[in-house]
Amino acid sequence: MSSDDGDRTIRVLLADDQVLVRAGFRSLLDAQPGIEVVGEASDGEEAVRLTRSLVPDVVLMDIRMPGVDGLEATRQIAADERLHDVKIVILTTFDLDEYVFEALRVGASGFLVKDTEPVALIQGVRAVAQGDALLSPGVTRRLIAEFAARAKEPLPAMELDSLTDREREVMGLVAAGLSNEQIAERLVVSPATAKTHVSRAMVKLNARDRAQLVVFAYESGLVRPGWLD
Repeated sequence: MSSDDGDRTIRVLLADDQVLVRAGFRSLLDAQPGIEVVGEASDGEEAVRLTRSLVPDVVLMDIRMPGVDGLEATRQIAADERLHDVKIVILTTFDLDEYVFEALRVGASGFLVKDTEPVALIQGVRAVAQGDALLSPGVTRRLIAEFAARAKEPLPAMELDSLTDREREVMGLVAAGLSNEQIAERLVVSPATAKTHVSRAMVKLNARDRAQLVVFAYESGLVRPGWLD
């Protein structure tokens, strides 16, 4: 769903092995105008199957589920070209979680800690549906700094040489957690120009969304853990 579709209902799929957790999220989200829970999955395998059949705008995915877990389900959904526009938000108990980091690497748009405030959950769903990455800059930098240097499966060599100097600069600012508007202000350009630079960097690096761009910035060495603190 793009920001041009402001009146369109955001369709959400819930994936969590705990019935009460799903019921709580459904009750909260269905009560919001413009948001509809279209399905529930109790494990990763069911989450992938329902995502393929329902094609929701947002999947709220528990990272740890029996059988096929949330990480593997995220990997399968992100790898399916037909589901390119589906945004995945990881639900986790711990913010510094290696599974969460891996999920961001393979295509999740962000994550929320399960005990987050209801208003933050609702805002997060809306933000991700509009194409924004759901990343708390401080927590995300700590998460990536913790795990980027020892990732199990290095990403394919990224063609940073294909980026212009300005695109590299913009990528670093995205990694710092800046929005397009903030990047525009920092570089004294229009928000549209900033968005274009971000989009071109994503295309050149085959990044699924801004969250992957942040991970790429660290793993490529363009951004070093700690220098943005």
